[in-house]
Amino acid sequence: MTTQTGAPTVPTDFPEPTLVAVDGVELEVFEAGPRGGRAVVLCHGWPEHAWSWRHQVPALAAAGYHVIVPNQRGYGRSSCPTEVTDYDLAHLTGDLVALLDHYGHDDATFVGHDWGAFVVWGLALLHPERVNGVVALSLPYQERGERPWVEAMAEVLGDDFYFVHFNRRPGVADAVFDEDPARFLGNLFRTDVPPAPPGPGMALVDLARADAPPGAPLLSDDDLAVFVRSFERTGFTGSVNWYRNLDRNWHLLADVDPVVRQPALMVYGARDTIAPAPHLTTFVPRVEVLTLDTGHWIQQERPAETTALLLAWLAQQSRTA
Repeated sequence: MTTQTGAPTVPTDFPEPTLVAVDGVELEVFEAGPRGGRAVVLCHGWPEHAWSWRHQVPALAAAGYHVIVPNQRGYGRSSCPTEVTDYDLAHLTGDLVALLDHYGHDDATFVGHDWGAFVVWGLALLHPERVNGVVALSLPYQERGERPWVEAMAEVLGDDFYFVHFNRRPGVADAVFDEDPARFLGNLFRTDVPPAPPGPGMALVDLARADAPPGAPLLSDDDLAVFVRSFERTGFTGSVNWYRNLDRNWHLLADVDPVVRQPALMVYGARDTIAPAPHLTTFVPRVEVLTLDTGHWIQQERPAETTALLLAWLAQQSRTA
């Protein structure tokens, strides 16, 4: 495999996918390790793919874990429903519960990055009996607050903030991303991006069309091609629809106990634009917090460190269970 730019590719021991029928859709699932092992489910973020966990899967499987890595709905060869509401937290967490049922697991440790972390935090609230531990990369637990999330973001960050833009100008950003997935994803998956104050306009739309994005390429040509082929097939609307359910998710969580009571590991990137949560231990009292010297794409920017801390934390949980 070529490695002309970005990080080297992993050896070719990433599992072949299967399609699993769950919750009224089909998910493309990559599975490794013994089925009798403790289940670890890896949940990607946006705009990613199960391939974002390529560095962690072989090591987790070799350690005896049953590793389950879905392309979640809207991604890869998984189903892409047309209704926006089919991407709310009830559906996304229901898919993961159905995966546990399919593989015969009562519970699992769920590891999520970015939007995957949001879903994993929600899973721990909506289906606590199916979650024995949570690992979140980049995105901490989000306090529900008194106002719907998009409404609050619009007031503080403005209509051009991408969460707000996705909701209030549906279809506009998707179409821009669809124009040239290779350019957009190549411009987005960067490392060593210098900090810069936000400018006018919708930053992700500008980035999708940029000729000279900041930072350096994160991915090899072959790794980037996996993401590009995936989004050339699906387009970006299904994945962006996750954002369009943010306020719906706020309402879905209205009567749910907001405290995550399972043991948890929160991994921040020191150079990530996502800020640490000031009240994390209020809502996640059993959390351990670590920070790596990295940007947003934690498990891809710092693969060896991410794999090592995952293995160490999982082993610790096994000893204390």
